[in-house]
Amino acid sequence: MDVSDILDPLNDAQQQAVSAPLGRHLVLAGAGSGKTRVLVHRAAWLNRVEGASPYSLLAVTFTNKAASEMRGRIESLLGRSAAGMWTGTFHGLSHRLLRRHWREASLNEAFQILDSDDQKRLIKRVMRLLEVDEARWPVKQVQGFINSRKDDGLRPRDIGTDNDPYTDRMVRIYAAYEEACQRGGQVDFAELLLRSFELLRDNADIREHYRKQFRHVLVDEFQDTNGIQYNWLRMLAGPDADLFVVGDDDQSIYGWRGARVENLRKLTEDYPDTRVLRLEQNYRSTATILNAANALIAHNAGRMGKNLWTEGKEGEPIALYAAFNELDEARFVVDRINQGLQQGHSRSEFAILYRSNAQSRVFEEALLAHSIPYRVYGGLRFFERAEIKDALAYVRLVNNRDDDPSFERVVNTPARGIGGKTVDALREHGRATGLSLWKAAISALEQRLLPGRAANAVTRFLALIDTVAEQVEGQPLADTFDTVIKHSGLRELYQKDNDDRGESRLENLDELVSAARGFEQEWSTDEQEMETLTAFLAHAALEAGEGQADDWEECVQLMTLHSAKGLEFPWVFLAGLEEGLFPHRMSAEDPDRLEEERRLCYVGITRARQHLTLTWAEKRRIHGEERWGAPSRFIREIPEEHLQHVRTRVSVSRPQMAIRRGLVEQAPPDGGFGLGQRVFHEKFGDGVVVRYEGQGASARVQVNFSMVGTKWLVAAYANLTPA
Repeated sequence: MDVSDILDPLNDAQQQAVSAPLGRHLVLAGAGSGKTRVLVHRAAWLNRVEGASPYSLLAVTFTNKAASEMRGRIESLLGRSAAGMWTGTFHGLSHRLLRRHWREASLNEAFQILDSDDQKRLIKRVMRLLEVDEARWPVKQVQGFINSRKDDGLRPRDIGTDNDPYTDRMVRIYAAYEEACQRGGQVDFAELLLRSFELLRDNADIREHYRKQFRHVLVDEFQDTNGIQYNWLRMLAGPDADLFVVGDDDQSIYGWRGARVENLRKLTEDYPDTRVLRLEQNYRSTATILNAANALIAHNAGRMGKNLWTEGKEGEPIALYAAFNELDEARFVVDRINQGLQQGHSRSEFAILYRSNAQSRVFEEALLAHSIPYRVYGGLRFFERAEIKDALAYVRLVNNRDDDPSFERVVNTPARGIGGKTVDALREHGRATGLSLWKAAISALEQRLLPGRAANAVTRFLALIDTVAEQVEGQPLADTFDTVIKHSGLRELYQKDNDDRGESRLENLDELVSAARGFEQEWSTDEQEMETLTAFLAHAALEAGEGQADDWEECVQLMTLHSAKGLEFPWVFLAGLEEGLFPHRMSAEDPDRLEEERRLCYVGITRARQHLTLTWAEKRRIHGEERWGAPSRFIREIPEEHLQHVRTRVSVSRPQMAIRRGLVEQAPPDGGFGLGQRVFHEKFGDGVVVRYEGQGASARVQVNFSMVGTKWLVAAYANLTPA
């Protein structure tokens, strides 16, 4: 039998994996090593060499795009249609099972799938019936609780409350939500997996039928599986299936949404005869980039172990730039992109990666200033994000009470009991009287046109806006935004979101305050007729409406590191490599979360094909304030021989500094400590030297202490010791 078309395109390690004898195999496939290619070639091998029917294969992956690609490549190799084959996502295959066995799964034959927004609306209705205050129990938080418990395989009856009021309330909402779904014949995404797992668990005949059908189970991106997905796979595979699992423990970056990197090791424990194979040859990056990635990820404990290598070029060193601040960082990156464009490279070859959503703003502005089209991949431009538009709408309404679009946007954000019917009534009253919504609300209250609860809620809203307006009178622009965000309830709303999205939205709101402060400083340098607030609101509106390229247009890509997984670019700029930003401050003290942050950095590094640039800023506006930063530990974990320190070609108002191993240093007077050096003070604890002032006996040193913030100390009496 000629199988050359299956094996010939593969390297030795890939051929070994594809042609492995039947049994259980875990393929640890490094970044850019061709893991999906191996999986689809394995499917073809099983069919043409092992004689397996295409309908005896179960091939599972995570996204519809990946499933479609997998299906197409299998079709091409088999030379036949994949129609009828069980190739798809966990959710898609679960849905297929439930449609077939709706009765045994206790479902309505015509059950409907709830998307995330539909689910949120249903939870909201359930909470109203239970008279649960949305202000105290945000719908998003309840939704996260329900979905995470389903991902753990837990029904309300399985959750012990231990007399905890929070858990007790959540469980009661979960139970009422389940009843509402059952009555309405509705199934959310998490329910698809849990219900299909229970179908297999509780019906031995159905379980055995599919175990006999699916003699060969193939899984891609196994490191991203959560608890219910792992158990679902084990339930379908049973003790005897031929398992072919492909994954990379070094690219497990979705722990925040339930992924369990430990499932890779758990598989080898549950199936002790599993053979572990490794794909380590990389076809994407230069040797220098791979060596840096290998050195970085080696700092993670408990890895299953592999080392990426390439037959390709050694490549240029990784550029490391220490920026003065985030504006200098953006300027440097965009200047580098401009140089590449002038050399004939296309815009789509460049990608700017960052840890936090909020970091996109300064890069967007720098790209706009140079008229370089860009796209925020997998997300919205900064001024288009919902939380930013909410905050801007509050400020617009404070500034102009007759701004109807802003009134409508924020009148019930956060939820304050002013529903659609009330807004419709105000809108109708405004049309009838020719009044703006604000004035229509005042008129409706005076004429007692609203029912009691609605009238009270509208009265409180009007009073809130008036109170905030008084507080911001005469305040600087940044303070105005800070006050509005705080007193509007937006900050409190997202603080209650215990997921990654809530944290990201808070960071975006903080970045809005920073944007306002930076704008005000630039605006005040020129004589302008327009008021600063009006100018900034116009600036925000214009930035939201221009600059981002259309889908078809060649453009620079901006994205978070989480969005970058699975992509690759000739030029990659990995920005914001500072302690507290990357690794994120929420993860730095937790060993497991710190390891995931390091895996995220590894993913970022391995997105680059030929050119990789790392940047960090000596100071950065965070939460609306300028803070001095220390370079990320991830920089220090890359061997010096792979780095090339880039010196700025422009003069900036700072001391002349030398950069060594990612640390900023200046030879201090009288043999003291260097800038950027870590020190210890008996009273204030650990800190970083950030500034010097004066000479001799009057010399002072400024230290940023982790516990108490920034302190000026007299150098001669500081009693600092190296940390």
